[in-house]
Amino acid sequence: MAGTTHADDFALSRVPLSARKAWFPISVQRFGQVSALSQFLLGSTLGYSMTFTDAFLAILIGSIIIEVIMCVVGIIAQREGLNTALLARWTGFGEVGASIVGLAVGISLIGWFGIQSAIAAESLDALMSGVLPIWVWSMICGLAVTAVVAFGFKGMQWLANVTVPLFLLLVGWSVISALSNYDLGTLLTGAPAGPSMSVFTGAGVVAGGIIVGAIITGDMTRFNRSGPDVIKQTVLGVSLGEFVIGLAGVLLAHAARSGDIVAIVTSSVGVIGLLIVITGTLKINDWNLYSSSLGLVNFVSTTFGKQLHRVSTTVVLGVVGTVLATVGILGQFIGFLSILSVVFPPIAGIMVAEYFIVKRWRGELESSRASGELPATAPRIVPATLIIWAVSALIGYFVTWGIPSVLSLVLSMVLYIVAGKLGLVRGVGVAKTVQESVAEVAETH
Repeated sequence: MAGTTHADDFALSRVPLSARKAWFPISVQRFGQVSALSQFLLGSTLGYSMTFTDAFLAILIGSIIIEVIMCVVGIIAQREGLNTALLARWTGFGEVGASIVGLAVGISLIGWFGIQSAIAAESLDALMSGVLPIWVWSMICGLAVTAVVAFGFKGMQWLANVTVPLFLLLVGWSVISALSNYDLGTLLTGAPAGPSMSVFTGAGVVAGGIIVGAIITGDMTRFNRSGPDVIKQTVLGVSLGEFVIGLAGVLLAHAARSGDIVAIVTSSVGVIGLLIVITGTLKINDWNLYSSSLGLVNFVSTTFGKQLHRVSTTVVLGVVGTVLATVGILGQFIGFLSILSVVFPPIAGIMVAEYFIVKRWRGELESSRASGELPATAPRIVPATLIIWAVSALIGYFVTWGIPSVLSLVLSMVLYIVAGKLGLVRGVGVAKTVQESVAEVAETH
């Protein structure tokens, strides 16, 4: 059991202290998750419609919002050593709610995994036209990431250690090359080429761009050793990713007077552009697939009582996502996935409100933590949570004022706290927890 649990990256159990990692290597993974090609695109979007100063403020405000969410949610997962979908059982959602969380995470992220694979394939085809069909590039991109994620957190750390420094060097070289013929002072003070965007709207774009990653941050921070480690790796990884890559995109947008900077950079520097696409895809798409597999494992566990192995689940999901990317189906699902993303912010709001304020099931988590086991039981269903979740998600979808994702998150917190004070947060039915002991694992390290 010990070896299996450890190889399975503790998908259905706590991460023991013996398996926790130093904060800096994890921050490299966090930086890799944030600083993808999409971050270039986000920066160029801001730069096309904002001055450099306003874009800087938008990135600053958006980054602070994301880092606060990541730190608070991440500290909960770090304390308990539980991934997001598993932790949800005792942070307000109960077994039924947690299974829905797991399913939503699984569907959303495997969709984005396929889309990222397809985007990478199109970029590679543009850079090496006619060498291979796009569907072959899609297969290569998808299956390469699947192979890495099958090795779990350790394999993903190795990948980050290789790709993140390489990505930084390549991006630095390409950006310097692209900007070498422009006056930096003019780029810093010049007016944007496109229609104006407010700082507040820009901050919403920044925060919304990684809100799903913030909600599932526990999948990463459960491997941290302490709360301060969570804060350090989050602030370092996110700040560098947002500012280094995002501001580079802003400058490129001012230089090219265009919002399509990714295409300009990757197509203008030949083989360097090819390597940027490869490294940029690998180091973000692994987390899409990893968290998707954890979500599905937890969904099947709570819904059907079956204990899937994370590695085999990863392989199946990776193949499915890759096949969908190769046949071009995923292009039809981007709208659906965007709609699905509004369900994520309230998850964080409810988890934070339950764990730190309402504390209906906090005691059960704390009493079982010392033994390294899960609580013996979990509430079967928490009706108040499901109602609050649905209301907050709908408001996040229909209300476009301000930053919708943040609005729905804060609203879910407020509603859950009020429901808790009124005694409405209560479980209906009790589900016995299937234990996967990590005590043996701790003894082997």
